[in-house]
Amino acid sequence: MGKTVRSEHLIKNCKHFSKSVMVSVAVSKTGKTKVHFIDKGTKVDRRYYCETLLQNWLLPDICQLRSGELVFQQDGASLHRAKLTVEFLQQNVPNFIEPSVWLPNSPDINFGDYAVWGALQQDVYRVPIVDLEDLKDRVRTCWATLDQQLINKAIDQW
Repeated sequence: MGKTVRSEHLIKNCKHFSKSVMVSVAVSKTGKTKVHFIDKGTKVDRRYYCETLLQNWLLPDICQLRSGELVFQQDGASLHRAKLTVEFLQQNVPNFIEPSVWLPNSPDINFGDYAVWGALQQDVYRVPIVDLEDLKDRVRTCWATLDQQLINKAIDQW
């Protein structure tokens, strides 16, 4: 007959912080933009992406960082491929790499998703997150201290 095990030994109560935030950022060899948080419940459609994220947030930040020529590259998210987004960027960003010439989604060439986000995520979750504001603060702090050499290396590999 088996040994009886008390219930507190059968079920491990783990407290996980399961909230999330959506952020938008850009990186370059001349620096990185501010972290822009997207409010919970916001529908990020093509219009919001172009008018808020690009026009109001990211492109002004990028222009402040820019020293010399700008080449704008996005990842393969569906909003980045959308006709309205492509038209917006064709009109507003002289050196926009269009989706038709994008490389496939691969850890070897998608430096933003794999190198930069991976390093940020590792730093953010180095210590337990208490609540949503703590998460936002950790993202801001870790983004601000993210090593520019890591970004440059990732860009060079691309």
